[in-house]
Amino acid sequence: MTEEPSHPLLRSTRRQFFSRCGMGLGSIALASLLSGNKLGAAGAAQFTNPLAPKRPHFAPRAKNIIFMFMAGGPSQLDLFDYKPTLARLNGEPIPQSYIEGKRFAFMDSSHGVKLLGSRREFKQHGQSGMWVSDLFPHTATIVDDAAFVMTCATDLFNHAPAKLFMNTGSGLFGRPSMGAWVNYGIGSEASDLPGFVVLQSGPRGPRGGGVNWGSGFLPTTFQGVPFRNGEPILNITSPPGIDAARQRRALDTVRELNLQRLVETGDPEIATRIASYEMAFKMQSSAPELIDLSGETAATMQLYGAEPGKPSFANNCLLARRLVERGVRFVQLYHTNWDSHGGPGETLEEDFPKVCRDVDQAGAALVKDLKARGLLDETLVIWGGEFGRTPMGENREKTGRNHHIDAFTMWFAGGGIKPGVIVGQTDELGFSPVEDRCHVHDLHATILHLLGLEHTDLTFRFQGRDFRLTDVHGDVIRKLLA
Repeated sequence: MTEEPSHPLLRSTRRQFFSRCGMGLGSIALASLLSGNKLGAAGAAQFTNPLAPKRPHFAPRAKNIIFMFMAGGPSQLDLFDYKPTLARLNGEPIPQSYIEGKRFAFMDSSHGVKLLGSRREFKQHGQSGMWVSDLFPHTATIVDDAAFVMTCATDLFNHAPAKLFMNTGSGLFGRPSMGAWVNYGIGSEASDLPGFVVLQSGPRGPRGGGVNWGSGFLPTTFQGVPFRNGEPILNITSPPGIDAARQRRALDTVRELNLQRLVETGDPEIATRIASYEMAFKMQSSAPELIDLSGETAATMQLYGAEPGKPSFANNCLLARRLVERGVRFVQLYHTNWDSHGGPGETLEEDFPKVCRDVDQAGAALVKDLKARGLLDETLVIWGGEFGRTPMGENREKTGRNHHIDAFTMWFAGGGIKPGVIVGQTDELGFSPVEDRCHVHDLHATILHLLGLEHTDLTFRFQGRDFRLTDVHGDVIRKLLA
């Protein structure tokens, strides 16, 4: 049996040693709860609030982000990327040159199968002349306020890894999400709400779950906070007989005990725990007003298609606007069921139109509402999924489309985006970019740039090297910038 070292320094971990040297991570990680408060028993100096607003690298064009994430991979060929040649060649075998050396999520059903032209009706809209299908009549009304990137590209063709890649810049678990990086880089202007909020709609959550909005190796202070579908926040009122003063005394006692442990260990997760208690206490005042939609006008509710108390993407879009009004830095809305393989619940004929109806009106309303309130210039709105769909059909119970990573469409609006532009062009079948390929790392570099962050300088040292959202890649897409 190994004897424990007798000297205290020999019994200390590296984290404990540096904590006692005054360099503890816990001292850095304490959140806004300590701003203006004395630390009492901890006896520590004033702590820095990691979620307080920070100076960006240069003047930002956007202050907040709302990312409408269409989980499952929307078919760009049935929404935005109009391909009359593909329609004319419907049913013909795809030329081998297109698929030679390519990999797909379902190899047997994708190789050697026939081209599938869209059955949707497309029209050009706005001054930009953007093509939009009949599935998105509301989105068609905002094309001159948005920029469409037709040539998005990613590396991973299965749902969970591709979602992780779009959110974290890596298909590996353990990397921080975009929202976590943003809060780490520039903090949040919300003192009584989380800086990164996640809203979900659809029949289930996105594949991969919480890692898509996690903080990875960053302190968990920066991770996304999911609000529930339906009633977003539970238990925001105190139990009967517990008034605010009594609750405050209890929290102060728990805080003091946690602070003592924080000084002893330097563990940043203890600081996160303290911050969580304090944020929950603050949200008892801020959250009821936030989620109460009764103050919204009938015209606003009708614009979104929202209904109080009814779980929906529309309600989440309206809530997203209310969150950025209150200073929340990053709001991410997930809507699921965009898979279109042709199996049960995944048909292009019945299920795809339904999921389009779920999001079309509210997504367009969000842009219109932000613009009417003077918030669009400072809010970057993003719409897109983890990948697109193939121009070849996939035969299951019905004919659908397989996952496609080489070219898919996303749109952006507000916050420094040049409105009414179309970036990139795909070949006549919609298979590959022929100009302006925009990789996920390029998208991330551009998003950070709009927030005033140089993506190569937003780093965090972990396991001996500096990591960043864009890894060692990424260029700002200049054609997107106003």
